Amino acid sequence: MSGEDRKKRRKTRVPVGRFERLARMGWMAGEFAVGGLADGAKRLAGAKSLDPSSVFLSGLRAEKLATHLSHMRGAAMKLGQMLSLEGDDLLPPEFANAMSVLRAGADTMPATQVRRALGRAYGKGWETRFREFDFEPMAAASIGQVHEAVTADGREIALKIQYPGVAQSIDSDLNNLAGLLRMTRILPVDLDISEILAEAKRQLRQEADYQLEAKHLERYRDLVADEAGLFVPRVYHDLTTKRVLAMERVHGRPIDDLRGAEYPQEIRDAVGEQLQQLLFRELFEFRFMQTDPNFANYLFDPDSGRLALLDFGSVREFPEEFVANYRHLVRSVIDGDRDGVRQAALDIGYLSGKESASSTSALVDLAILGAEPLRQQGLYDFGESRLAARARDAGFDLVIREGFMRAPPPETIFLHRKVAGTFLLCVHLRARVDTHSMVLAKL
Repeated sequence: MSGEDRKKRRKTRVPVGRFERLARMGWMAGEFAVGGLADGAKRLAGAKSLDPSSVFLSGLRAEKLATHLSHMRGAAMKLGQMLSLEGDDLLPPEFANAMSVLRAGADTMPATQVRRALGRAYGKGWETRFREFDFEPMAAASIGQVHEAVTADGREIALKIQYPGVAQSIDSDLNNLAGLLRMTRILPVDLDISEILAEAKRQLRQEADYQLEAKHLERYRDLVADEAGLFVPRVYHDLTTKRVLAMERVHGRPIDDLRGAEYPQEIRDAVGEQLQQLLFRELFEFRFMQTDPNFANYLFDPDSGRLALLDFGSVREFPEEFVANYRHLVRSVIDGDRDGVRQAALDIGYLSGKESASSTSALVDLAILGAEPLRQQGLYDFGESRLAARARDAGFDLVIREGFMRAPPPETIFLHRKVAGTFLLCVHLRARVDTHSMVLAKL
């Protein structure tokens, strides 16, 4: 991102403290209630019938909620991101679309809050640690933002600074936002998301501990040391605290740039192959996965052809039994073995065994459809794929027509995020990859 683009980012103060964040959530709820009643009155004046729950589901309401969550940052914004990835399985289409903007980035902290955060991390006179420090962040996400700096001894670093109050407000943010979504009937009242909330809290507590992220980064750096096409930056422990993470500064081009005419198809294919290969290694070989495939978490170096991996706040370690069950699922969908898919879905927890025959069959159909890139022999052209829209429609039919209301197993939430995100990265790059042969080698 250029300096001019950075300056265009919206700067807003991060709400600090549980009381202030609760007040913001209450204000959001009040705005939704008033806005929903006003919409309802307008519709009653011009419509013969009105679904009382629909008054909250307008696109405008969704966009306002996304804006509020971007201002709040922290766990509230993260839950919005997570729910958006589940798409029409959990949220009405208007809200799934609006929440998707949260994955693009957050508002940034003003310089005054950045200074206070560094003062809390390093103490008085923190400025002496740096020869240069850019107060315009390189990137901003739900938990923190990243700044360029040069240390007093000349090291070029990327400094990730956590938003104040985020770690202390995880439980209250998530509980309050879930309550708001239920109150406004954005989430179905009879859908049990308690396990999703518990998993989100676990994941966010992990993400808020930057010393733990530093350990994950070093572990991942060792795991991919044999991959010449991948690069993971080193950690600088002397500048890393629980709320500030110091890493080697990585230079490269945003992965978005690869769509440009100056990059040939061969490079896009090679990067897509790296992304898909990494996904399968993480699940079936490492059993340790970076679960946030955001575009901003990758940089491409045109000179070396290497792909840099930048963020390890969101990781997941999978038990051997889970991986064995998922291997069985993948093997079965590739073979078109419907009984095998059904049994693997039961073992993983996608099915409880109490569903109707038609619901079970529809879920099996959806699993086989979603595995299209794995089932197709030879190169799969992600750029020409319409799988995302077809899978979305099939998922919507499963919920609406079949009344399937089972929330996804908590172990799969972040796995889904990685699988779907990697697919969308390859679509965006218009990459062509032989995923069939690649995954067969891991089964």
